[in-house]
Amino acid sequence: MQPAGDTPTAAPERFDVFAHLSTEGAAAYRRILAAFVTAKERFHVHLRPEDVASSLHHDGGATIEADELAAKLDSLERWGNLRSHPDTSRVTAVEDFYRRRLLYGLTHEGEAAERALRAFDEALGRRGALQAVALADVELGLRELQQLAAADDPDLGKLRQTLNALTGRFNDLAENASAFMASLQRSIDLEGTSEDAFIAYKDKLIEYLERFIQDLVTIGASIAGLIRDADVDRMASLLDLVAAEEAADEAPDPDDPEARRALERARERWRNRWRGLEGWFVSSGAHESQAKLLRTRALAAIPALLDVVREVNVRRAGRSDRSADFLTLARWFAAAPSDGDRHRLWHAAFGLDPARHLAVDAATLQRWAERPRTVGAPWAEAEPIAVSPQLRRTGSYERRGKPNRVVDRSEHKAQLAARATHEAEQVARARETLVTDGPLRLSELAHLDAHAFALFLDLLGDALAARRPGAQRSEVSAGDGSLRIRLSAIEGAPVVAIRSARGTLRGPDHIVEIFEPEVYETGSSPRDEREAVAARPHSRRIA
Repeated sequence: MQPAGDTPTAAPERFDVFAHLSTEGAAAYRRILAAFVTAKERFHVHLRPEDVASSLHHDGGATIEADELAAKLDSLERWGNLRSHPDTSRVTAVEDFYRRRLLYGLTHEGEAAERALRAFDEALGRRGALQAVALADVELGLRELQQLAAADDPDLGKLRQTLNALTGRFNDLAENASAFMASLQRSIDLEGTSEDAFIAYKDKLIEYLERFIQDLVTIGASIAGLIRDADVDRMASLLDLVAAEEAADEAPDPDDPEARRALERARERWRNRWRGLEGWFVSSGAHESQAKLLRTRALAAIPALLDVVREVNVRRAGRSDRSADFLTLARWFAAAPSDGDRHRLWHAAFGLDPARHLAVDAATLQRWAERPRTVGAPWAEAEPIAVSPQLRRTGSYERRGKPNRVVDRSEHKAQLAARATHEAEQVARARETLVTDGPLRLSELAHLDAHAFALFLDLLGDALAARRPGAQRSEVSAGDGSLRIRLSAIEGAPVVAIRSARGTLRGPDHIVEIFEPEVYETGSSPRDEREAVAARPHSRRIA
């Protein structure tokens, strides 16, 4: 018997259980289904509408009226998320039977959809981790498995516990590593992360990567060795033992009374788990191991992170780029007082001259100088340009016939070579002049010619610039590496004057030594040098 007013509905489609996600009031539907999931976790298979309303009242969300709740329950039933049954437990009269009293429960499809949505939410908010501790646990599990495999009659309970712990820990390691590398790539792309937050934690992230890479190299190699040393036939027999025990615990299947298919599924499941563990740590001829790929990806992430930091710092330093230049130029155009100023700004920014420059010669330039015109002059008022008939006819100035004679540049080349030789000789003499015979004071320097003085100023400036705050001594090389200067300060030194053809240099006296690096050999200390200079008042001057 069917209650009056109810009409049979068509069977829902396979994916109609997700229809409530794109319907108005999706948040309310999610709360209702969450109440059913929570109830099933407490082994409450069916709920009345008032039970659902009570659960919604305690979840902290908005209140849903009874009529609206009944309509939403009907919609969820129509989509296949819920299944209703008449609530006959409270029927005391025939009239009660015809009243709408229903019990609702999750369907198999609805429960599967909720599990999928929960997994989706967890994966969406999961950052993952590179678990060095999980590597150690996997290694420990393999060593325990190795001991059990060595026994003639292994303890099945310990074997099952060890394999379950080993595969569970390995699955956590693989899933977390995959999620972490995905979140790391999002961090490199600055997706969902502010620049300030990225800069704040990048040092810890790089340190975290380096520590895991080190553990992966050491512990991963040990795990790979344990897997390679395992006896293949013995391991297959141990996996079959655990699979047989697991298949025996499955509920009986009416289509397979002898549970053959359950045993085959369990065997295949455990063999796949072992192959997954083996492929994660041991490379084959055709494929690299996942551990090696993870190590390579983590190593590549470190310079990528540093590049992102460098790019962020460059942007914060205010260095101009093409977009910033165009924005600045646009502001200048907007602030220009007149069109003439805008024309001049355009001309200065892009260097776009009118097409009249194609035929500009000396006579044209002279006329322009006598009667200047602005760039904004109309074409009708501008001075005309004489265009060659050949250009009008052929579109080119190319002249047919015999090419021009090749100009002999040998005389000019000889002049340039002589000038270069003369300059090289002057530089060589300046270097020979500046080389000292040991350390001496600046006040002992003789009169320098222009070239020697210029080279000396360069060396002195580099030595002074290289001296660190608080230091008394510095040593640098010339730009071409041919000379090296060692400069030491003197406490309480007087101001001295060094004269040259170009002027006089004044400054505090120093101990200076200029030498050629390839021929200089000394073992004296700066203190010995200062004492030697102070002991010989008539030291050799630069000749």
